[in-house]
Amino acid sequence: MKAWYLLYCKPRGEVRAQQNLAMQDIETYLPTLSKKVTLKGESTIKKTHLFPSYVFIYFDPLETSVSRIHSTRGVVRIVGCKEVMTPIHDSIIDAIRKREASILASVKAEIEGEIALTDKFTPGDKVRFTQGPFMDLEGIFAEKNGDKRCHILFELMGKQQRMLVDSESLEAVSS
Repeated sequence: MKAWYLLYCKPRGEVRAQQNLAMQDIETYLPTLSKKVTLKGESTIKKTHLFPSYVFIYFDPLETSVSRIHSTRGVVRIVGCKEVMTPIHDSIIDAIRKREASILASVKAEIEGEIALTDKFTPGDKVRFTQGPFMDLEGIFAEKNGDKRCHILFELMGKQQRMLVDSESLEAVSS
């Protein structure tokens, strides 16, 4: 009967093992952890392996030879494979998949929220400070600087000043 088993792979060999097992028509699952990474002002999603050097495989040991799996490139051994292999319950795999999907969704929502926040202003738009020491002062949006900050032009002591501020502290002013 088909079941999930845990496979130990060579260091950084999870993807190679997964590809070689796929060529043998063996279903695999490599859980990943998504996190937001900001590089040069751009936020992206970076995925890392949740369990480094481990891959879940779904197969029937009576149909597929265990020695064939052990001899697959990138594979070291099936975990707990002495005399009787211990299958992993489907509910555990489902829980990992659901958690992985919810983390990915929350990271995507966080990045989309940042993009929406900084892209709601275009250069030349009138803005008003909603918090901080400049609350209720108005200025002109000059440009965004990174994910959450932007340059604002406003008049202070008779001179036009350029200031780097948190874009969350701004709101659009209707003309």
